[in-house]
Amino acid sequence: MFRKMRRNKQLLSIDDIVAVMERCTNGVLACMGDNDYPYAVPLSYVYFDNKIYFHSAKVGHKVDAIIKNPKVSFSVIDEDTIVSGEYTTYFRSVIAFGKARVVEGDEWVKGFEALVEKYSGDQPKKAKQKEISGCTQSHVIAIDIEHITGKEAIEYIRAKQ
Repeated sequence: MFRKMRRNKQLLSIDDIVAVMERCTNGVLACMGDNDYPYAVPLSYVYFDNKIYFHSAKVGHKVDAIIKNPKVSFSVIDEDTIVSGEYTTYFRSVIAFGKARVVEGDEWVKGFEALVEKYSGDQPKKAKQKEISGCTQSHVIAIDIEHITGKEAIEYIRAKQ
């Protein structure tokens, strides 16, 4: 169903993929937008419970696209160093494919808590809980990952050996 990566020597292990997803703070959600044009939007996210969670306004292009067609991809760039003399970049990235859905109830709370913890973990617990309970005008959206892969520059692979 999903293509195999052509340069499989550069494939990240699942542990490295998880580390990238946990380390990075933003990614790009790609979905089918209006008039069948691709719509890609950068956003903050959290990788939690083998899913990708993000929050969104309850109305807008992103939500409309997800409701119309829940199949999405999500990419994260962990490293992108220009190496001018070699005419290349040393990179590390992850891409996930899955189906996005608006979550509710306990999953909404857990997803929002995970987001708040990632981005404001140093704040007092009471302040974090107030922020979560007061944020009733937003959706929390989960991507149920069906396929995830990561790749890094061959130079990083060689450096590990």
